[in-house]
Amino acid sequence: MQIESFLNASYLRINNTSLSSDKTTASSSSQKKDENTNELTAAQKALVAELQAIDTKVRAHENAHIAAGGGVIRSGAVFSYEKAPDERLYAVGGEVGIDTSEGATPEETVTKMQTVRAAALAPSDPSPTDYQVASTASMLQMMATLEVARLKQAELLAKPKESYSSANNEDTTSLFSNYA
Repeated sequence: MQIESFLNASYLRINNTSLSSDKTTASSSSQKKDENTNELTAAQKALVAELQAIDTKVRAHENAHIAAGGGVIRSGAVFSYEKAPDERLYAVGGEVGIDTSEGATPEETVTKMQTVRAAALAPSDPSPTDYQVASTASMLQMMATLEVARLKQAELLAKPKESYSSANNEDTTSLFSNYA
């Protein structure tokens, strides 16, 4: 809700700067918008309705990235707008900055890339760019997982070899002497 309120506020600011510079009150400007809507042709009204639907879809898409992104979101949504026949601006495209840099350790990278992939694929209709970000995150996650495995292998190889019995604190010689 806070994001939507912020976007509405910036939308109004953008819209006000694109209108003529004469000063009008909010009620008279809304009356002008109503008059403009009544003056629109059927084709223009259809275009406005289509742009409104696109605006809603674009905002929902970008909000899904933000909601799923958590700490990997670098910036809020940035929209590109199209001016409709009703003189309003409607969002027709958008993007959210996602941090795809590696973590400080391979384990952190694995966790971070899981979040990046979830954020990229969060919308119900991911874009080709969303799929590309998710693919990159998957690749980085696999590389980090491989590094974690290499580190564990090196750690195991560096340990002195222990026999099974000494690792489990068992004395097997006494068992054999009882039965021999």
